Amino acid sequence: MTNEFPQTLTIAGTDSGGGAGVMADLKTMQERNVFSTAVIVAVTAQNTLGVQDFMALPAKLINEQFASLAADFKIRACKTGMLADAEHVRLVVANLKKYDFGPLTVDPVMIAKGGAALLADDAVGTVKQELVPLADVLTPNLPEAERLTGLTIDSAEQMEAAAVALQQMGAKNVLLKGGHEATPDKASDFVLLADGRSFWLTAPRIDTVRTHGTGDTLSSCITAELAKGADFETAIRLGKDYVTAAIAHTIEVGHGHGPLNHWAYNQGGVL
Repeated sequence: MTNEFPQTLTIAGTDSGGGAGVMADLKTMQERNVFSTAVIVAVTAQNTLGVQDFMALPAKLINEQFASLAADFKIRACKTGMLADAEHVRLVVANLKKYDFGPLTVDPVMIAKGGAALLADDAVGTVKQELVPLADVLTPNLPEAERLTGLTIDSAEQMEAAAVALQQMGAKNVLLKGGHEATPDKASDFVLLADGRSFWLTAPRIDTVRTHGTGDTLSSCITAELAKGADFETAIRLGKDYVTAAIAHTIEVGHGHGPLNHWAYNQGGVL
């Protein structure tokens, strides 16, 4: 039927280096067999060595992107990434309340892999108060979770406590990524679902600097699976498997924090 193919939306910034942001989102969603649209919030000049500059787009153009997509596409799931500053967070929140784009995955992007700030300090409170309560899935890493909750997170017990705190802020399902923890041989993520169930996702830690765009890729895969009708637990588990394969089967691109291999998971014939 017309317009029934699974369609998704990424709301984020670009990455001229192709490894993160909207570029990673589109690659991931394509590999997961959905059609993705995009609202560009900001444009960056970056590569694997870092972010050299970025500029947020005017409010009028962002609003028009949302209206244009809502008028034509049947978007079944969406996600947010880099949103730049408080003004743009509020713009995105207003449009997400105006249009129904299905379940929302929020990746609260704050710092690029190379250390550049991608969210203004004064916007953290706006994300916490206005965006997080809209999240059907929230996917912070440990530093982002610490900024949002004010908690110190350096143990499994503290990860669990932080997930509870994030859920109390309004996020329905929380995936707290443990990639920044000091464990040398494994990377463990904690998942707290809306129905109160929780579990850990653990994968071998891979010794590589080629992890640029990991958070974007994970949240995009979850969004794609939700658009195809998966439940939240299944979508999260598939996201973990997908990003693990994308890191493990690396490609050599650039001289710094290189990108993931977005087609690695599907090379095994797993769809």
